[in-house]
Amino acid sequence: MSVEAYFSKVGDGIEFLIAFASITGLLGLIFGIIMVLGGYRSQGLKVIVFSFILVGLTGPSTGIKNFNIR
Repeated sequence: MSVEAYFSKVGDGIEFLIAFASITGLLGLIFGIIMVLGGYRSQGLKVIVFSFILVGLTGPSTGIKNFNIR
């Protein structure tokens, strides 16, 4: 395995992790809103804040684009 192929695979892995964090953040926003509406206000707000941080770092369309979700 050449050095170029190795770093290409490392780059692909990092790209996957960023896309996965984006999808996790979007699902966390939905789950947090459901928690707040269901009566778990403090836990739901924590989930929403963490999800906003994930989506802010990764971008909302990154995971949708990489996983071909339409």
